[in-house]
Amino acid sequence: MVSHGKSGKTSGFFWLNAAEMQIDVLANGWDAESGIALPSSESRIDTLWMSEAGIVDTFFFVGPGPKDVVKQYASVTGTSAMPQLFATGYHQCRWNYKDEEDVAQVDSKFDEHDIPYDVLWLDIEHTDGKRYFTWDSALFPNPEEMQKKLAAKGRRMVTIVDPHIKRDDSYFLHKEATQMGYYVKDSSGKDFDGWCWPGSSSYIDMLSPEIREWWGGRFSYKNYVGSTPSLYIWNDMNEPSVFNGPEVTMPRDALHVGGVEHREVHNAYGYYFHMATSDGLVMREEGKDRPFVLSRAIFPGTQRYGAIWTGDNTAEWEHLRVSIPMLLTLGLTGITFSGADIGGFFGNPEPELLVRWYQVGAYYPFFRGHAHHDTKRREPWLFGERNTELMRDAIHTRYTLLPYFYTLFREANVTGVPVVRPLWMEFPQDEATFSNDEAFMVGNALLVQGVYTKGTTHASVYLPGKASWYDLRNGKTYVGGKTYKMDAPEESIPAFQRAGTIIPRKDRFRRSSSQMDNDPYTLVVALNSTQEADGELYIDDGKSLEFRRGSYIHRRFVFSNGVLTSTNLAPPHARLSSQCSIDRIILLGHTSGPKSALVEPLNQKAEIEMGPLRMGGLVASSGTKVLTIRKPGVRVDQDWTVKVL
Repeated sequence: MVSHGKSGKTSGFFWLNAAEMQIDVLANGWDAESGIALPSSESRIDTLWMSEAGIVDTFFFVGPGPKDVVKQYASVTGTSAMPQLFATGYHQCRWNYKDEEDVAQVDSKFDEHDIPYDVLWLDIEHTDGKRYFTWDSALFPNPEEMQKKLAAKGRRMVTIVDPHIKRDDSYFLHKEATQMGYYVKDSSGKDFDGWCWPGSSSYIDMLSPEIREWWGGRFSYKNYVGSTPSLYIWNDMNEPSVFNGPEVTMPRDALHVGGVEHREVHNAYGYYFHMATSDGLVMREEGKDRPFVLSRAIFPGTQRYGAIWTGDNTAEWEHLRVSIPMLLTLGLTGITFSGADIGGFFGNPEPELLVRWYQVGAYYPFFRGHAHHDTKRREPWLFGERNTELMRDAIHTRYTLLPYFYTLFREANVTGVPVVRPLWMEFPQDEATFSNDEAFMVGNALLVQGVYTKGTTHASVYLPGKASWYDLRNGKTYVGGKTYKMDAPEESIPAFQRAGTIIPRKDRFRRSSSQMDNDPYTLVVALNSTQEADGELYIDDGKSLEFRRGSYIHRRFVFSNGVLTSTNLAPPHARLSSQCSIDRIILLGHTSGPKSALVEPLNQKAEIEMGPLRMGGLVASSGTKVLTIRKPGVRVDQDWTVKVL
């Protein structure tokens, strides 16, 4: 629980317990249903916390600022794992892509329509009768070749692996788990038998370190036949879901290792399942590469093992709107690598809703389209040429911002500060931000306002703080501390860069994130009233765990007194180098009329042009003209200065 008030001060309270909980919020000091009366006043809110069973640990975080609280919480529960670069791109999923031919056609259509993506997902129907770690040999006869074809384009595949194991004596996984005694038991001590996708199922007891290690070993190439280094994992139904169980989950008196009742550990089951799978992928690569595992169930500390999504939503405008406060709340609890299914899992989104969802979803930390098998196919090219163009532009927006997102993921990995943030986290003394959960910050530099109503072509946007903001669609400047009625035509939603910040981008379009590795960078420098700005860029190999041993680049960019300076933030032992250059430096809000720029230590001049804002291949049709320094000839891994003359 996070408390924040008009003073700008923030504090936090953490109740650590894995059993069923109830929290009563007693704003008026009285809860009629529980019959509880507590002393209160208009300026006070009381909360009552209760857990059914188990040990309770409590922590108080004193702040005093919002970021201080999330950092203090992260010191207890851990920070977000650093994802592989591909995982921060766009993911295409459906229950289910039918067969290898379907996979190949979907993959080729993305290329045909010039839409980048990084991961194609397979749901439960790819297996042999819902037996995990298997393939339907009729539909997917050559899974390794299928994955290699995707990998040749820098793309990956994700398959689903759930904790319910089909009770089939001929199924190797069930046979081994039964013989080893690795299942959760019922109250009588027999292997628990519940109903899920395969029918009669038993559930791996993930509370045991021995069993988790065994489970991790199932992901080796020897055990998971048909898997390759480009295959990653999706853990669904890991609350755990039991279709015929009380409350659609495991009975409270089911027994885990050591005789612990499920009621005491229910909320941690998915956490341990996520942990075991993540550790298994690390084992698979002999500790060299980072894993990617998506989980539905969460618990404090989940952020250390991978991404999560918000579950099965619906193709409704309201579900698009509520996705924002859901992701912001998850970020406050440490779980920043999160997203909602683009377009809604259930139902058939109208084209306008789907377009708006892509436009907002391009700023989710986890960006995935997903749909139920009873819905109509909804790949971006199935809604007419104009809507395809709009969805392509939204996905391109995400890819141009990948350097910025990746830098923010590193910040989350080091500090616990989330990638997407409520406005009040960046502007803790601005009361107008306290109840605003439809706009959000991406890092400290970008403010995004979604469109959540059908037929809307305008949006009311509050721009907080005293500094100015730059509309990234046209470069226009707006004063902070005011609400504006902004245009929100079908092709875009309002997005603003905060004055005083610098955002790194890559503006060349490729098929996937890995094909952008050697592309040059663009720096968007948004100057404040004193003609200053600063920002950061983090780079590593995008894949391995070598960044933990100093194999990375971390640069700081500062614009002051007419000079843009690049300096090193990495420790002396950091050893990664890069040949990537800075291709363009865009100056928003520059007040003078320079004609050239001097680049040091190269002692050469770079061309400056004045014209409309160009972002990711898009040219603003109207708006303020901006200064662009073209091809300064500097590398991202070196110290240099660019002086505007």
